[in-house]
Amino acid sequence: MELNKLVPWNWLKKEEEEKGWSVPVKRSELNLDISKSFYEIETEFERLFDSFKRNFNVGFSSGSLLKSDFFSPSMDIASNEKEYSVKVELPGLDKNNITIECVNNTLRIKGEKKEEKEKDYYRVERSYGSFERVLGMPDDADADKIESTFKDGILSVSIPKKALPVANTKSIPIKTAS
Repeated sequence: MELNKLVPWNWLKKEEEEKGWSVPVKRSELNLDISKSFYEIETEFERLFDSFKRNFNVGFSSGSLLKSDFFSPSMDIASNEKEYSVKVELPGLDKNNITIECVNNTLRIKGEKKEEKEKDYYRVERSYGSFERVLGMPDDADADKIESTFKDGILSVSIPKKALPVANTKSIPIKTAS
């Protein structure tokens, strides 16, 4: 049984690292002191909330909500035996405003949704501006054969799987020291 099939690939690891989104996980022995556990949970929540407030204020002070990553299109990632499939919702965009790049096994999907300036709005609920999604691809992704289509506001990216070389296992004999 291949254990790596049970653990899903973290496609967004590179995006999280670039934007500082990754949250460190503290692993420790089981602690039966409940009061200490609640204190640790409360402390962690306070740290996360303070981090959120700092990032939120940075976005408003710089004059752009986009720098705080409020505009990030929704995405689905799936796979079957032959390929990986990435679908990104980009309603209102033209394919000429989207770029897809693959560098060093990293897939970058960038684009810009421009606001219509000629109208006096009463309410704006749609998101506008630039976005970038960064996906770290698994080792068996064939970057040379990636294809994409754009239809009805959905960007579909097909990433074929390639066969990975089988690891050569060599048994090393143990000699007795004299």
